[in-house]
Amino acid sequence: MEDAYVRSVSEVLDFFGVDSTKGLSDSQVLQHARLYGKNVLPEEERASFWKLVFKQFDDLLVKILIAAALVSFVLALINGETGLAAFLEPSVILLILAANAAVGVITETNAEKALEELRAYQADIATVLRNGCFSILPATELVPGDIVEVSVGSKIPADMRMIEMLTDQLRVDQAILTGESCSVEKDLESTKATNAVYQDKTNILFSGTVVVAGRARAVVVGVGASTAMGSIRDSMLRTDDEVTPLKKKLDEFGTFLAKVIAGICILVWIVNIGHFRDPSHGGFLRGAIHYFKIAVALAVAAIPEGLPAVVTTCLALGTKRMARLNAIVRSLPSVETLGCTTVICSDKTGTLTTNMMSVAKICVVNSVQNGPAIAEFGVTGTTYAPEGFIFDSTGIQLEFPAQLPCLLHIAMCSALCNESLLQYNPDNGNYEKIGESTEVALRVLAEKVGLPGFDSMPSALNMLSKHERASYCNHYWENQFKKVSVLEFSRDRKMMSVLCSHKQTDIMFSKGAPESIIARCRNILCNSDGSTVPLTATLRAELESRFNSFAGKETLRCLALALKIMPMGQQTLSIDDEKDLTFIGLVGMLDPPREEVRNAILSCMTAGIRVIVVTGDNKSTAESVCRKIGAFDHLVDYVGHSYTAAEFEELPAMQQTVALQRMALFTRVEPSHKRMLVEALQNQNEVVAMTGDGVNDAPALKKADIGIAMGSGTAVAKSASDMVLADDNFATIVAAVAEGRAIYNNTKQFIRYMISSNIGEVVCIFVAAVLGIPDTLAPVQLLWVNLVTDGLPATAIGFNRQDSDVMKAKPRKVGEAVVTGWLFFRYLVIGAYVGLATVAGFIWWFVYSETGPRLPYAELMNFDTCSTRETTYPCSIFEDRHPSTVSMTVLVVVEMFNALNNLSENQSLLVIPPWSNLWLVASIILTMLLHILILYVPPLSILFSVTPLSWDEWTVILYLSFPVIIIDEVLKFFSRNSNGIRFNFRFRRFDGLPKKELRDK
Repeated sequence: MEDAYVRSVSEVLDFFGVDSTKGLSDSQVLQHARLYGKNVLPEEERASFWKLVFKQFDDLLVKILIAAALVSFVLALINGETGLAAFLEPSVILLILAANAAVGVITETNAEKALEELRAYQADIATVLRNGCFSILPATELVPGDIVEVSVGSKIPADMRMIEMLTDQLRVDQAILTGESCSVEKDLESTKATNAVYQDKTNILFSGTVVVAGRARAVVVGVGASTAMGSIRDSMLRTDDEVTPLKKKLDEFGTFLAKVIAGICILVWIVNIGHFRDPSHGGFLRGAIHYFKIAVALAVAAIPEGLPAVVTTCLALGTKRMARLNAIVRSLPSVETLGCTTVICSDKTGTLTTNMMSVAKICVVNSVQNGPAIAEFGVTGTTYAPEGFIFDSTGIQLEFPAQLPCLLHIAMCSALCNESLLQYNPDNGNYEKIGESTEVALRVLAEKVGLPGFDSMPSALNMLSKHERASYCNHYWENQFKKVSVLEFSRDRKMMSVLCSHKQTDIMFSKGAPESIIARCRNILCNSDGSTVPLTATLRAELESRFNSFAGKETLRCLALALKIMPMGQQTLSIDDEKDLTFIGLVGMLDPPREEVRNAILSCMTAGIRVIVVTGDNKSTAESVCRKIGAFDHLVDYVGHSYTAAEFEELPAMQQTVALQRMALFTRVEPSHKRMLVEALQNQNEVVAMTGDGVNDAPALKKADIGIAMGSGTAVAKSASDMVLADDNFATIVAAVAEGRAIYNNTKQFIRYMISSNIGEVVCIFVAAVLGIPDTLAPVQLLWVNLVTDGLPATAIGFNRQDSDVMKAKPRKVGEAVVTGWLFFRYLVIGAYVGLATVAGFIWWFVYSETGPRLPYAELMNFDTCSTRETTYPCSIFEDRHPSTVSMTVLVVVEMFNALNNLSENQSLLVIPPWSNLWLVASIILTMLLHILILYVPPLSILFSVTPLSWDEWTVILYLSFPVIIIDEVLKFFSRNSNGIRFNFRFRRFDGLPKKELRDK
C-alpha cells in the first residue's frame, strides 16, 4: 500500500480487512502472504564464477595477446621446437593474463556484499497481534495487515502505518534512512503534503529504523522489497558501476594501440612478401610463416604486457600511503579518480558534523541587581565523550563550574530529568548513547559541569577509567536524589517533570520547550548568589529574546530547565504541579560541525573542487551548519545556492541546469534525490565524489564516480563505496585528493615510459625487417625486456615525489588524454632513438666489432642468400648470439636511462636528480643485475639465446644508450618554453586516443 500516509487509520485497516483489536486470522495471513510475498529482501541472482572470469578477457589488447600466444605456440611446433622453448613465451603471456583476471574477479565479488549487508538492517523479531493474542514472531513472517506493537529500542520490522499511541509520544531515529540528526516525532494524522518525502511521512514507521522513545501500535503496509529499505536495494541494483577516467583512457588507448599494432604487423608482412621465396626459408610457405612469426614478435613488442600489472601495483602503493592518512581504499582505480574530482557531494550528518547532539550554549540569569541580568556560557566538546570545558562570555574557562548555583542545578536537572543512558564501548573505543540524543547531550553536560564541594574533583575525574567516567557525575546525582515519580513528556505540554527526594526535601525538576517552561515560571534562580527572586516581565522578555536568538540566528535546539520545591511526602505528580516553577537556565544544543572541516572546505575551493552539502535535515539548520563550516563564505546571499528537494524538482529543466552549476546546499532529500543529483552532475561533465554513512546513502555512493563512506557508518554504505574514511573526517578527503592527483601524475609518467620503450621495440623490429637484416631480437628476449626490464623501473616511478603545488591546480579534465599530442611526439622521438640505437648495436657487431666478422654492410643485407653463393665467411655467423645480445643489452640500458627521464614530465635531471627517488635507482640496479645474470649464467643464457659480453662491447652499449638523456633534456626544454606550446597546437588533434564517449569539459 504505497499511499498509506495520506489515508486515515480506518481506511488503512479497512483496506487490509483487519480488526485493530484482534489482528489478522490465520487464513488472512496465508492469503496476504500469497498476495504480497515474504518480508525479506530477495537475493539478486549472481553472475557465475566463470562468467566473471570470461568478462576479464573481454578486452581487445588481451584478445590480441592470447592470439599471439597461440600463434607463437603453433609456429614453434611447425618449426619442430619442443619442450620449454615452445611453451615459454605463450605460458608467460597467459600467466600474466590469468593474474590480471584474478584481480578483476575478486574486485567484482566484493561489490556484491553491499546488497547482502542491507539485510542486516531488517529486524529479527516482532510483537504481533493475531487471532486476538499477542505473540513474538520472526519478522520474516510478517504480512501486510499485521498489527505490530513497538517500544523503546525496537527495530521497526517492516514499513508500518501508525494506528494507536500507547504513550504520550513516539520518537524514531531515522538517521540511517534520511540522515536527520534528531529523532522524529510520529503521530496518527494523515499527511497532507504533496510529493511527500520520507521526512514528511510522520505517520509511517520505516523498516530498519529504531524507536528511541515511547510505545505504539501500527499496521504493516509494506514488506520485503516494498519497504523503504527495499527501494534502496532496487536503486543499488539499477546502478551500474562507473568506469573510472583512467580505466576509460587505458581502454581507449588499448583499442587505438590494437589497431595500430594490427596495421604495422600486416605492413611488415606485406613489405617482406618479396623475401618469402628466399632460399634460406626453404620455400614460399615457410618464408610466409617466418615473416608471420616476425609480425607476431612485433605484436608482443608493441603490446605493453606489464602495463596492467604496473598500473595495479602503482595504485596499490598509493592505497598504502592513503591508508596512513585514514583513507582506506576498497577499489584500486578509485585512487586515481580522486585526482580529477570536480564536485564533492557531502552528507551533512556524521560527515561534516559529528552526528552527536552537544550542548553549545547555556543562558542563565546572573543577577537582577548588579551588572547585566543575563549571563551566557559556551561549552566545548563535540562528541558524547565527557570531555570539554565551560567558558564565560569573556572567553575565560571556568575551573570549577559546579560552584556556580545555576550551573550546579542545571547539572542536577540534566542528570535526573532524563531517561537516556551514556556508556563507553571498549570494542570501538567510543562513548555511545541509548535513548534520545538531546537527553544524552544533557547527560554529557552534567559530566562537564562536574561535582560540587571538591576543588580537586576535575583532576580526580580524569583519573577514572573511561567506563567509570562515562556517567560518574550522573550516577552521583542519581544516588543523592531518589526518583519518586515521573510525569512523561506530552505533545500538548511540551515538557517532562520528575519528582525527587533528597534529605527531607522533595524537589520537582522540569525540562522542556522554552516557551512552555518560561510561561509556567514565577521565580528565577540567580547565578551570582543562588538566591531566588521573582521573574519580572522585563526578565521574561529578555529570556524570550535570548531563546529566539539561540533558535533563530544560531539554529540551536533549545531546552529550558526549572525546579520547584514540593510538599514533603508527595508521591505522585500531576499536570497541576507544573506551575509556579523557578527558572534555572536555558541550554542550546546542536549537532556540531567537525573542527577540521572549515580548512578542508577552503582547500577544496583552492583546488577548484566544489562542495555541495546534501542532507535530509531542514533548510535553516543546514544553512546554519554551512555558515559555520565556511561552505557559504564565497556567497553574498543564499538565493540560488540553497534548495530543498521539493524546490529543486519544481524548477523548469533549464533552471535546474543553472541551479546545479551554482548549488551549495541541497536539503530535505531522500535516497532517490541523492542518486538523481549525482546523475545530473555527471551529465554536466562533473566528476562526482559522494560522501555518506547511512543506508540511505548507498545508492548514491555506488552511482558516484567515487563513493566515500564513513568508518563509523553502516556496513551497507561501506560496501557500496570505493573508499572508507577511518576517522570519519571530511578533511581526510582533501589529503586523499592530493594523493590521488600525485598518483595520477606518476601513473602518467610510467605509462609514457612504457609507451616510449615499446615504440623503441617496434621501431627496432620494423627497421630490421625493412632493411632486410637478420632478426635483431628473439620473441623471448622481447618478452624479458617487456616484463622485467620495463616493469621494475615503471613501478618505481610510482614513488616519484608529490609536487608541492598539487592542490593549487584545477582538477584535470576527464577527457584529458594520458598521452597528448606534444607528449606523443616527444615519446615518438625517444622511442625512435631507442629502436635505432638497438638496431645500431646489432649492425655494429657485424660490421665494426673486433670480435665480429667485420662484414660489408651489403653482405649483412643479403644474409638470406648466403647459402646460395660463395662467401668468405661461414653462413653460421648469422646464427651467432653476440649481435642479438648486444642489441638486447642496448635496449635494456637505453631504457634504464629513459627511466631517469621520467622522474618529472618537464623538469630537468639537474633540478630533480636521480636520488630524489631512491626506489627508481634501486630498481635500475636490480634490473641490470638481473640482466647480467641471464648473460653470464649458462642455463639462463641458453634459454634467452644470449652470450657474455666483453668490456669493449659494454663501452659501445653505453655510448649508444646515453644520448637518450640528452635528447629528452632538449625536448623538456622546449616543453618548458613557448616552442612546446606551438608543437602542442600542431599535434593537438592527435592525442593517441579516440574521442567518443568522453565527458570532456
